[in-house]
Amino acid sequence: MHYEVEDNGAFIERLLELGVLPREDVVEFHARLAFRDLVAVRHPDDPYDKDSGTGLGRRVLFQRVPEAKSVKNRLHLDLHAAAGERESEVQRLRGLGASVLRHVKEPGGEWAVMADPEGNEFCVQ
Repeated sequence: MHYEVEDNGAFIERLLELGVLPREDVVEFHARLAFRDLVAVRHPDDPYDKDSGTGLGRRVLFQRVPEAKSVKNRLHLDLHAAAGERESEVQRLRGLGASVLRHVKEPGGEWAVMADPEGNEFCVQ
């Protein structure tokens, strides 16, 4: 796919300085700080947030979870709505049959956790 690994180093430094990210959740990877349990890749032609290194277009996030695998492999999608459009995108998806499971607000950002009609979870950021 020729995607690039996101560089979240500056963002991680800020979170560590603010005390909202424990040092044990961070590793050094290729001479830069990285999250221990997640990494994302993004398409090199798409925009990204220069402050956090997070892709704002085509992006795939790989995240370790504590639960053991118990059924078929699943894919979790994070959808990025245009700036200021998250709530209208959530409403559009609800109209298509998705349901809102919860809203999340953390120091690293805000998003809605949703489920498609078959129960597969995804997030809208």
